[in-house]
Amino acid sequence: MLILLAAMFVLLYFKNEILILAFLRLRKQDFAGAQKWLDKIKNPEAALVRKQNGYYNYLNGLMLSQTNMIQSEKYFKKAIQLGLSMDADLAMAKINLAGIAMTKNRRREADKLLAEAKKLDKHNMLGEQIKMMKKQMKQAANMPRQQYGRGGRR
Repeated sequence: MLILLAAMFVLLYFKNEILILAFLRLRKQDFAGAQKWLDKIKNPEAALVRKQNGYYNYLNGLMLSQTNMIQSEKYFKKAIQLGLSMDADLAMAKINLAGIAMTKNRRREADKLLAEAKKLDKHNMLGEQIKMMKKQMKQAANMPRQQYGRGGRR
């Protein structure tokens, strides 16, 4: 019983209970429910410790990446800056940032982020996503670029 109580204390210290509930909702693909739980945290900088604040930004970035890539980039960068306790989460944030960089034609940044994500993925859980992103980058590099500006019909 004492071990269970100690484990509960450690769990609640490292992960806020609201963040845990938001993670569970996100795992079930319930983005609205996860957002509802995250909205209960009114002032994350004051209410959460540094790593918890990192996970708060990480979760917001994951949810916004479904609808608004530009805004999700801000959240992922802040999550990486604040730090995430698990390497797999940090690698996932970097993969998402690489995808955003690819859509903005920032190939070097995307390559760098994918290389960092590959180093962080020690158990090869994200290997398939990294390979898929690299393949998409190669395909995008081979596509002709559309020219804007001068030229055309006169």
